[in-house]
Amino acid sequence: MNYLEIDNIELNFGTTEILKAIYFKAEKGKITGILGSNGSGKTSLLRIIFGELKPKSKLLRIDNKPVLIPLYKKAFIKYLPQFHIIPNNISLKSSFSFFNTSFSDFLIDFPDFESQKDHSFSDFSGGEKRLIETYVIVKSDAEIILLDEPFSHLSPLYIKKIKEILETEKTHKIIIITDHLYKEILDVSNTLYLLKDGWNRLLTSPQELIKYNYANTL
Repeated sequence: MNYLEIDNIELNFGTTEILKAIYFKAEKGKITGILGSNGSGKTSLLRIIFGELKPKSKLLRIDNKPVLIPLYKKAFIKYLPQFHIIPNNISLKSSFSFFNTSFSDFLIDFPDFESQKDHSFSDFSGGEKRLIETYVIVKSDAEIILLDEPFSHLSPLYIKKIKEILETEKTHKIIIITDHLYKEILDVSNTLYLLKDGWNRLLTSPQELIKYNYANTL
């Protein structure tokens, strides 16, 4: 699996046009970032790719082969939504087996969690929960990874480590990421799209974010 394309996406909520004839491509070996203001359709685009949101129209291809069933029915894709996905009543260590991800590898990257391995997920802070959930998705055996706000509530040290992990994982995965912390997205992305007024633009330079009034400074 080398690349994913989705074309001719049109999405309306009632009479409001959210996405208009969107074309989007993400490749293995590159992190593809999506930026846009609140309500621009970033989350909707990820949900359409995942297959849980049905737009007015779409054409989805993987390695130029049409995909006609929702991707969430395939084992090769994982999606990190903005809400929590690990049940509060299971232990930290058990949550890793739930996602078929190595807990011992997690402790190598984040050794401070060793003493909390038997703690329930509900015992952790919002930032710790986000870190754990991002890790289990990114380090899973899925070939396509969709990340919606992975850096939300994370400390700078956690963000730095997650970006290092993403850099390693992208060599054998298609990774698509969006976050309101746009400077982190700029830092980690190899390909960058901006969603604005229902249209998307493939950016050739971060400076275009200023041109399109998304950011005042970089």
